[in-house]
Formats: sequence, structure tokens, C-alpha cells
Amino acid sequence: MQIPRLHPDTIDEVKHRADIVDVVSEYVVLRKRGKDFVGLCPFHDEKSPSFTVSQTKQMYYCFGCQAGGNSIKFLMELGKRSFAEVVLDLARRYQVPVQTLEPEQRQELQRQLSLREQLYEVMASAASFYQHALRQSQGQRALQYLRSDRQLNEATIQQFGLGYAPAGWETLHRYLVEDKHYPVQLVEKAGLIKPRKEGAGYYDVFRDRLMIPIRDIQGRVIAFGGRTLTDEQPKYLNSPETELFNKGKTLFALDQAKTGIAQLDQAVVVEGYFDAIALHAAGINNAVASLGTALSLEQVRLILRYTESKQLVLNFDADKAGTNAAERAIGEIANLAYKGEVQLKILNIPDGKDADEYLHTHTPEDYGQLLANAPLWLNWQIQQTIKDQDLRQATDFQQVTQQFVKLLKNIVNSDTRNYYVSYCAEILSLGDTRLIPLRVENLLTQITPTTATYSKPLSPRTNRSHSQLPTPNSQLPTDRHLLEHAEALLLRIYLHCSEHRQAIMDELEARNLDFSLSHHRFLWLQIIESTEKQVDLISRLQDIYLELGEELSVISHLFHLDEKTKKEIMRTPQVVQAAIACMERVLREKRYRHFLELWQETDPEIEPEKWQSYYQAFYTEKIKLQELDRQRQFSLTELL
Repeated sequence: MQIPRLHPDTIDEVKHRADIVDVVSEYVVLRKRGKDFVGLCPFHDEKSPSFTVSQTKQMYYCFGCQAGGNSIKFLMELGKRSFAEVVLDLARRYQVPVQTLEPEQRQELQRQLSLREQLYEVMASAASFYQHALRQSQGQRALQYLRSDRQLNEATIQQFGLGYAPAGWETLHRYLVEDKHYPVQLVEKAGLIKPRKEGAGYYDVFRDRLMIPIRDIQGRVIAFGGRTLTDEQPKYLNSPETELFNKGKTLFALDQAKTGIAQLDQAVVVEGYFDAIALHAAGINNAVASLGTALSLEQVRLILRYTESKQLVLNFDADKAGTNAAERAIGEIANLAYKGEVQLKILNIPDGKDADEYLHTHTPEDYGQLLANAPLWLNWQIQQTIKDQDLRQATDFQQVTQQFVKLLKNIVNSDTRNYYVSYCAEILSLGDTRLIPLRVENLLTQITPTTATYSKPLSPRTNRSHSQLPTPNSQLPTDRHLLEHAEALLLRIYLHCSEHRQAIMDELEARNLDFSLSHHRFLWLQIIESTEKQVDLISRLQDIYLELGEELSVISHLFHLDEKTKKEIMRTPQVVQAAIACMERVLREKRYRHFLELWQETDPEIEPEKWQSYYQAFYTEKIKLQELDRQRQFSLTELL
């Protein structure tokens, strides 16, 4: 229906109750930084967080795209929704009474809003009914199952509101509709009954099942999970999705776990209801269950709101089924893990046990130790890759290497990627430390972006003349010639001017650059490793090359300074800037040519959006090329 004009008091109350961090963190992974929070901006692509949220000011602002506003503006921009729609949704969420400026429209609006409140009431009545049935004679088998098979005490049974759905086809229907006088359509909307396919009437969705209430973050019952006590399939049956319940946005026991997650700064996600219940019963109160589906971004962000370090542990069985479940549960989290937005760990309990089974024979402290030793997801992925593989066999070695490369390419943070390149290289070296640098070189060669991806020859469309095509402002020496001299100059400065080493590393990191030529890249890896050992750097490097039998002649000139090379590095800070600018310019040139070619080959009449996108891309690269030209203008070409 059309939303009438809302009263200013309603708008003010929504602004007061809708905390900006609470709202934004459902869509953006936020990290605490001082008094504020930071994250990756949802309004434009970025790798480094420039999006800030101030809880004290109740405002957000992005230093990258200048987007800013309050919680209402955030939801309006993100979902392209109207002001009134967003305010109304926030009013529902934070239980703000809604007033309108037109009193005659208020009744209809309140009727719409009250539907959810009526559904909450129906679900609460159903939960009470199931809990009562558990204590009756017909529920004794279910109660015995909880006490004996699951070893749950009375306090835990009551804490989670566990119950029993009687075996009759219409038991709950009669109670809610005939005894409690709820409209039958309302009970159907709550997902508790279904209309019969033949004839009139309804039947209960849950029959002869142990009932587990599923609650929202505020502790209100919004759905149920029912476990069969017989051989009936499915073993577990969830409520259908309703106005209150969305499986992909709900986590079992989060209402019970949110405080524990915040206190321990860690969330544990298990696969089953009873795994989460058993952990809470053992005093491990930061556990939730995923409702048997792959974790969605909404679920993950919901959890991460309560952990500052964004630490998430997935605990599934260690057998093949558990491994598959873990991989399935990871779902969309992988991208967050590759970006470093979540510290994702994997806990596989030994002997294929789940958390519930494990706690029957072990102490909570034992489980806590397993959590402490749980590997990061990337380490777990690597171990899964080499499992049952014989790296001494050529086919297995090649297959594992390919899988490593595929994984490493996805890691966004360069420091993290470099760490795992070394880690994978150690595995592939099979204990021979002399082979590690070669394995590193091999992996880097395959994952580095400085390949021929952007070096296709130009192929202009026939309907455009060369004179119409934009070109970079200035011509440089060939890519190989420029890189050879710029990289060599930078390496020479690093080797002979120790006071400038940190500045060089900082610049390379800031621009996300690496040495492109293989002999320079290999030398750089040896430099990094040797620098950390506080040794005579040049002497150590020469020894390494001799030990490995590597060709020394291509880089030996870098170890010595004559009058000409001393003059080259005299103005060191400017030379560093110019050399790095030249390295970056070669990469930008390739990107420029690549996007230019795509633009030339795209028909603007058939694919206007793509045509415009390619134009913007190569124009952006052109501007960056001009900026890099200015950075190298102090006369690096004279040195070259």
C-alpha cells in the first residue's frame, strides 16, 4: 500500500533507536579504530577501507566517494528505496509506534504493522503448547531422548524452550484455532499448519517430533526445527519461510550467544541444533548453528557485529561428510576471508565426532583447546589440498601446485599472499630448504599479474581511424628495457643505501608492486629473507647464488658501485620515486592498451554500457600514466 506521510515524532524516534553501527554492520564488516569504525565502502569498489562510521555522531562517511549521512540515508542509498519505506522498516525493527500526519490513514497502517506482532504472539503460543506437551505422557519418549541420548539437564531444556509436537494431524490446529481463537489464516501464515490438498481443513506441519524453537536476535520465537523420533524422513524439518522467518538471515541460538561472542571476541558456528545446545550446556556460550545451509553474507555479518577481531570458527565433523559440510558452509565467506575481513578458522574434531558427541566423553576445557589450535581457513585449505597426495610423484606434485596457485591468486592482501607463497613453497620443497627460493619463484611466476594478459597487439575497428584514438602523452623505451633499468636501479639502491631500504619497501607495498623480471624478483626474495637475518647482505646473496648454482652474471653488476653508478644514486629519494614510477608505468601502459583494445572492438550501438565502461577504464589509465610521467620527470631517463 502507499505509505502516508509519517509524523516527525516517529521519524525522530526511529533516528534515536536505530544505532548507525547496528544498521551499517548488517551490510559492511566493520572494525573498531579508535572511537570510530571502518570498513570497505559498499557504494564503490575499494581494497583499502575508507568508509568510516561514527557512533557518537551517528553518521557515516566515505573518504573515497564522499558518500555520507545517517542510518536512514544509508539504507535509502544502498537499497534505492524511499525515505518513508526505510523509516517504516526501521520502526518495525526497533518497535517504534508509527504515527502519520493523516489520522484517517493511521488505522490501515497500524493493521499492516500489527500483522508481525500477531505472528509473534501465535509463535509464542505454539512454543508454550509444545513445551507443555513434552511434560505429558505422550511426550515422555521425547523427554527421555533429551535426558538420556542428549544428556541435557532440566535447566538446558528450559533455557532453549525444547518441546514436543504430538502425533495427531490436527492437535496444534485445534489448540490455536478452536481453543485460542486465532484466525486460521494467521496460523497458516505463521507456517504451523497447511491446507489439505483434498477436501477442506488443515493439518499440522509438525507431528510426533521433538521441537526446537528458533528465535530472532531479540529472543522472540520466529520458527521451529523439528527432529523426528522415528525413521521418518527428513530427520530434521524446519518451518517454511514466513513474514518472520528467513533461513538465510537467521542463526540458531544467536540470541543466547551474542553476549558470549562479544566477551570472548570469537564466534563458533556448528552444523546442528544439538551441537550448539550442548556447547551452551557445557558453558561454551559463544556458539550458534547454521540451520544446515551454506552461510550467507547476511548471517556472517550478523555474527561479526559482536566480535571486534572478526574471528569466526566453523566446527564440523572431521570425516568426509564434515569436510564437505565445512566447504559448503563457507559459501560466500571465502571472499571475506581472502580480503582479510574475517579471521576464518576451521575446527575438525578428531575421530569424526560432532561437538555434541565430543562433549559426552571430553571436558569443556578439551574443547577449548581444540578451538585454540584450530587452523586458519587458508591453512586448512592447503592441508586439504595435500591430503592423500604424494608430492614425490610428478602428477600429484603438479596437481597440488596448480591448486596452490589457484588459492594464492585469490588472496588480496600482499603481505598475506607473500606469507602463504613461502608456506606453500616450503611444502613443495619436501624438506630441502635449498629448493624453497626456487619454489617461491615458480609460484610467483604463476600468480603475479604481470603476465601477457594486457599485452595483446592492438586491433582497431575498421570504422575508427588511428588519428581518432587516444594515446599516452609520451613514449618510453620498450617495456623490457625500462623495467630492466628501473628495477636494477632500485635494487642497487637497496643493496648499497641501507638508510633507504624501509622507504623502498613502503613504496612498493603502497603501490602493490613487485619486481616483474624473474631474475630481479628472485633476487628480491633472497634480499627479504636475508635482511631479516641481519647479515652482510651482499656477501650472503652471493653465497646463496653459489649454493643453488643459479646464474649470477645477470645480477652480479648490482653488487658493485663505480663512479657512474654512484652518481646515479646520489639523489636517492628522487631516484627511488622515479624508478618505482617507471615500474608502475609499464604495468599501467599494458592495462591502458588492453582496455583501449576492448573499447575499439566493442560496438557502442549493441553494447553501449560495456563500451562506456571500457572507455572510462582506459581514460582512467591514461590520467594515471600522465601522473606517473610527472613523478619520473626529474630526469631518470638521463640516468638510464
